[in-house]
Amino acid sequence: MRDWESLEDVYNEVLNCKKCALHKNRTNAVFGSGNDKAVVIFIGEAPGYYEDLKGKPFVGAAGKLLTKLLKSVDLSREQVYIANVIKCRPPNNRDPLSGEIDICKKYLYAQIDFINPQIICTLGNLATKLILKKNVGITSVRGKLFRVGGRLVLPIYHPAAALYTPSYLPSLEKDFVTMKRVLDKQIELQIEDEVESKEQLGLF
Repeated sequence: MRDWESLEDVYNEVLNCKKCALHKNRTNAVFGSGNDKAVVIFIGEAPGYYEDLKGKPFVGAAGKLLTKLLKSVDLSREQVYIANVIKCRPPNNRDPLSGEIDICKKYLYAQIDFINPQIICTLGNLATKLILKKNVGITSVRGKLFRVGGRLVLPIYHPAAALYTPSYLPSLEKDFVTMKRVLDKQIELQIEDEVESKEQLGLF
């Protein structure tokens, strides 16, 4: 049974959430943005400086690259949904703590549940480990398809990684092409691993 009746209910709870210490220093909680009926959802790690100021995900340099990558496969931000595992900015952009993830992940799971996308694109290590429930590095799984709770999961590099390490950009561009081909049913699916039980996952 869902804890909320709608995505708006989840949004309202996130805006007022004080369940971990991150709320103390936030300017804005960053819920997510895009099409709430999207067929693909992108999941990043946590809000950064500009995201905290504006209350929207991926509005800095990495966001500009994400928008460019979407455009390269004839998609726009208005057609997809973009969210983060953590809804409040960690101090000095540090990595989220495990306790913070445990508290906040239920909001992400609810977003996935209500939006009901065909494909979940996990951006970087943290989101990939959380959704796949595996201690894996993004380099070893990026570009490969998994099925979790009946949905396809495609791990890809975080756009910020390509800004810091430009050699990652061709792989990132390739993964966006793969994502679009899957959406357009122009590729034969090769599933690396599949977990069918929602109870086993505790999500979606």
